[in-house]
Amino acid sequence: MGWFSLAIGLVSLCSMMCKVSCIGANWGTQASHPLPPDTVVRLLRENGFQKVKLFDADYGALRALGTSRIEVMVGIPNDMLQSLASSLKAAEKWVAKNVSTHISNNVNIRYVAVGNEPFLQTYNGSFLKTTFPALQNVQSALIKAGLSSQVKVTIPLNADMYESSTGLPSGGDFRADIHDLMLAIVKFLSDNGAPFTVNIYPFISLYTDSNFPVEYAFFDDNATPLNDGGTSYYNMFDANYDTLVWALQKNGYGNLPIIVGEIGWPTDGDRNANLMYAQRFNQGFMSHISGGKGTPMRPVPVDAYLFSLIDEDSKSIDPGNFERHWGIFTYDGLPKYQLNLGTTNSGSSLVPAGNVHYLDRKWCVMKPSANLDDLQVAPSVSYACGLADCTSLGYGTSCGNLDARGNISYALNSYYQRNNQLDRACKFPNLSMVTKTDPTVGNCRFGVMIEPYYGAAERTVGCLQMPLMLVSGLFSFLLTLM
Repeated sequence: MGWFSLAIGLVSLCSMMCKVSCIGANWGTQASHPLPPDTVVRLLRENGFQKVKLFDADYGALRALGTSRIEVMVGIPNDMLQSLASSLKAAEKWVAKNVSTHISNNVNIRYVAVGNEPFLQTYNGSFLKTTFPALQNVQSALIKAGLSSQVKVTIPLNADMYESSTGLPSGGDFRADIHDLMLAIVKFLSDNGAPFTVNIYPFISLYTDSNFPVEYAFFDDNATPLNDGGTSYYNMFDANYDTLVWALQKNGYGNLPIIVGEIGWPTDGDRNANLMYAQRFNQGFMSHISGGKGTPMRPVPVDAYLFSLIDEDSKSIDPGNFERHWGIFTYDGLPKYQLNLGTTNSGSSLVPAGNVHYLDRKWCVMKPSANLDDLQVAPSVSYACGLADCTSLGYGTSCGNLDARGNISYALNSYYQRNNQLDRACKFPNLSMVTKTDPTVGNCRFGVMIEPYYGAAERTVGCLQMPLMLVSGLFSFLLTLM
């Protein structure tokens, strides 16, 4: 009885602490000019984040996290699952290099994320046979390293791995085509005291379904509630989360801990990806979970990681142009909007990154004397956008109101900045010139790139090359303005 009372007391204590500290951040590094890791760690600490989720085991990031006391979820990319699944020795080497070494340097690693949404239906089953064996081998490697009580394995999964036969949370179960696999994974997680990790994105539902009720994505209780046997759901997050809870409960694992690995809202690249909606969603989510009341089916503090910390201008835009704009901070560590995380004394103000070093204040733009009918316009814009980032151009985006000359200038400048303002990066024949007058228009920011950070492996900057592809959809939009 004494042990049980102590356990309940510890749970209550953790719940009280989670009311203010159970929010983490995803730190992605797919950027042409990433902020130095030390700068990012300061950004995390100064904004009160006590947890961070990585998508790989970047040495620079992990080294910078040493002695920070920030809890770390280190990631294993999907393209490594095959080797780890087929070789226990490979898993042991990975754990030794990417977990044991860093823990010995005071990095507070608490989780290993094996893969990232490996069962997405768009992957067509590519990782169905390797994810679970990789999970098992990583767990065995942690046991061998003597770390299994400190470091837990998990698999960040997309919410499409469960479904509801009734359209209500209570109808929740795992997707039919992976049901047996999911039960095996869930049992394994439960047996090893590990959590279930799920990524929940109301924005994606709005993006993919024109009939999705907009208000249901937010937390203002303005939506018509979904009634599930007398339980009312006023927002998609609660309903989605509880669909998972029902799926777990239905299969005998109703008490398995759940981590929300990713949740957030992008600010650009789509008509519904804007500052107003992003601020509304993220602040609504923070307020929604701040009381620690959880969801109707699981009224306990929600353990979650915001997606994401910083914009990443090199992410794939296959899912949509919004992919490069999930950050609550811009590429250079500036807050995008007011957000009260409840973690600091700064109230609704996020603390910007400090000591950020920029390139010179100059931009590459279209010459006033250049002609829109010039035959070089089309290939030049296509070339620039193919190798830089033009996702802020398009219908309903932050730069969607630019005229044709503004679109061209934005594209040329994006390429110029991506290439560290090299002189030859602004040598588009008869079209371009360098200016020291900021061409920013309203909310459309013509950025000046930060100085390149060379500490990260396998990154190239300032390299002029031919484009591998043309951004045809965006280019078609630009052509309509010419």
